[in-house]
Amino acid sequence: MELDLLVVGAGPAGTAAAITAAGLGLRVRVVDKARFPRDKTCGDGLTTGALRLLERVGLDARELSSYTPVRDVVIVAPDGRRIDLPLPTRGEYAAVVPRVELDHALVQLARRRGVPVDEGLAVERLETNGDSVVVALDSGESVEARYLVAADGHYSTVRRLARPDAAPQLGTWHAFRQYFTGVDDRRLWVLFEADLLPGYAWVFPLGDGRVNVGYGVLRDAHTTGKQLKALWVDLLARPSMRNILGPDAQPEGTVRAWPIPAELHTDDLVAGRVLFAGDAASVVDPLTGEGIAQALETGALAAEAVAGGGDVGARYARSVSRALGADLAMARGLQRVMGGRRATQLSMSILALTPWTRRNFARWMFEDYPRALLFTPRRWARGAFTAPGAYVTTGRRDF
Repeated sequence: MELDLLVVGAGPAGTAAAITAAGLGLRVRVVDKARFPRDKTCGDGLTTGALRLLERVGLDARELSSYTPVRDVVIVAPDGRRIDLPLPTRGEYAAVVPRVELDHALVQLARRRGVPVDEGLAVERLETNGDSVVVALDSGESVEARYLVAADGHYSTVRRLARPDAAPQLGTWHAFRQYFTGVDDRRLWVLFEADLLPGYAWVFPLGDGRVNVGYGVLRDAHTTGKQLKALWVDLLARPSMRNILGPDAQPEGTVRAWPIPAELHTDDLVAGRVLFAGDAASVVDPLTGEGIAQALETGALAAEAVAGGGDVGARYARSVSRALGADLAMARGLQRVMGGRRATQLSMSILALTPWTRRNFARWMFEDYPRALLFTPRRWARGAFTAPGAYVTTGRRDF
């Protein structure tokens, strides 16, 4: 057997798994049905947590040509009130990078670390033979590895093959996204429109007058695609959005929609010798829809579990639960609170009270520290609530 680990999917979760595995001395290979660079429908936002994790795997996102640091954030409350949120200046706390560039950079980094990344290869069959997993690719090749990390997204082919009787994962949220040009405003905007709650709309700056515009709403089985598209058209016509985009804004490309999986169940993280990571593990933050940091973290944790030996599946499930369980549970509870206009408006009023509340809400929103850090004393340490952002020191750091 040539491989310790086969990774299916070369997005943030898959590349983090591969880079971590290679660093731990594992024999690893990555396959992806796409060819890079390829677009991934996303809001393109990078939180403090994502920036730190990118730094940990060895990617300095600031070196990417489209990297746009976020310095100014504006929240729009349901009543239309605008609240400015300052971000700390010691390091990088938020940025925007199109996924087409970010994911390609991660693939290139994996290759520089000696990881074979094979593009244009889709998984067709999967079987477990005692102490290994055997995967048949559409090229006719058969690949055997001790373990497999499935990082192939929300519509995971590996999940369907490993658990053919499981119900399909429909996603917790619906989201729409489109790029625009001709926008002068360089601030990052989050709009809590009353009819989107607990979801929201966004305008994320990309530099040179380009922005990523979108919205996310909770999935409703009775809502049709036509209704969601009508909501998108209506949102773009609202004064709140038109005032942000300005008179010269022009759409670029087509609008794209996608489901967001945000319902972590630790029992679904493992299927025999298959470990699920990223969107395939449904670890997206249910409050914000952020998934890049969670993808990077679960990918790295999967590789560490394989390197640790023993009961790999149990170790991986425990590590994900310990790292993300409390934070995602808290986010899910806050999501329910934010479903009401009054509760959201009250929350906005509280966060706007003082410079301290505005500054610390911004840090919490951009995952400067874990969502539930206050309620998990085991994670308390000196500087836990005041750590600098990413790219403050040189070399590898542990978080």
